[in-house]
Order: sequence, then C-alpha cells, then structure tokens
Amino acid sequence: MLVHIPEVLSKAEVADVRKRLAAADWVDGRATVGQQGAVVKRNRQLPVDSPVARELGELILKRLYATPLFMAAALPLRSVPPLFSTYSGGEHYGFHVDGAVRQLPFNQLSLRTDVSSTLFLSEPEEYDGGELEVQDTYGIHEVKLPAGDLILYPSSSLHQVTPVTRGERVCSVFWSQSMVRSDAQRSQLYELDTTIQQLRGKLGDCPEVLTLTGHYHNLLRQWAEV
Repeated sequence: MLVHIPEVLSKAEVADVRKRLAAADWVDGRATVGQQGAVVKRNRQLPVDSPVARELGELILKRLYATPLFMAAALPLRSVPPLFSTYSGGEHYGFHVDGAVRQLPFNQLSLRTDVSSTLFLSEPEEYDGGELEVQDTYGIHEVKLPAGDLILYPSSSLHQVTPVTRGERVCSVFWSQSMVRSDAQRSQLYELDTTIQQLRGKLGDCPEVLTLTGHYHNLLRQWAEV
C-alpha cells in the first residue's frame, strides 16, 4: 500500500529546513547501510547525531504523529529518527529492500521496519531524474512529489532512487514499526477507517457507522502488537 500525504510541511517550513540543511556538513551515505546496500548507494547524508538532523527530525515526527492520515495508514508504534539525504551529479540508490531491523541511534532499543516514509524537500522541477520507484505485485510505481509531501510504503518493497542528472534532490527518510506488522492487514484497516470517516461525514454517528467503528477496533485489537 502506497499512501501520499500532502503538505506535511508548508512551503515556508520547507524553505527554512533547506536553509538549515545547506549550512550543514554532509557525509557519504554508505555509512548507514550494510555491505549489500553500499554497493548500490551513492548519496550524501547528515550524520545521525548531527544537532540539525535531530532538531529537524523531531519537527517532522511531531508533525506526522499529529497527522490523522499518517496515523491511520502507518499505525506507528515507534519510529527511527529521520535521516536527511541529498543526491546530485548522477548520485542514486539502486534497487534494494530496507533492512528488517534498525537500532534506534540514541539507546539500545531496536525496531522492526514495517513502513518506510520519504518526505520530499525539493520541488520536482528543481532536478531531473531522482524518481523513487517502488515495486509491488502490480508493477513499478514512480513517485516524485512536491516539496513538503510524503510517500509511505511497505518496507518490504523492492525500491530505488534513479540517478539525479540535473539539480539536487533533497529528502528525509525514516522507518516505523507498526502496531500491525502485516501490510495486508494494515491496508484493510486503512480502507475501513477511510470508509468510516466518509460515512460519518454523510450520515453522522448512525447505528451502522457505530457498528463499522466497532468492527474496526475489534480487528485492531486482534491484530495489534503493543
């Protein structure tokens, strides 16, 4: 399930984030992946312990955890602090699958990566190439969103960032452990939740809507791991 979440950050907020990132010190992005990922990864990232990365990451997570669409689609239990990446001059990240487990950088806890998120910080017209391509059973989905928008997709997906041939692609990426590990079950809950919200808008809290809401929570109770 791919979910587009628009306007996580406003244009003014994106401009402020970009200004702060432009003054930061970037390192080789291969430092944060394993041996297999390092073969296909060519980009630059902010160090995880960079004060700028921590402050901006907290801003992004705080915003997303207050966004109903993100909460409904991801059902997050916990998330890794966001990473910040930049691509230019042919840099890319070839097809790969995200590692199943990531350690949280500032303690000894680990999380299972169920949901991957990419927040775009460059406008599409600022660069050529740099599409996020996500493969599922229906084929390859090409994603290139406005600055401030986010795409959410299963961490089990084969995906890549194509070479950036002009300009600069700046983004933030992070992973969440969901309360519901199965993507199929999360998709069912998301569709049910969306339908309930649409029906409430038309009919209010009628008995049928309340019944569906009860089914949603009972399914979540059955599938959630907390």
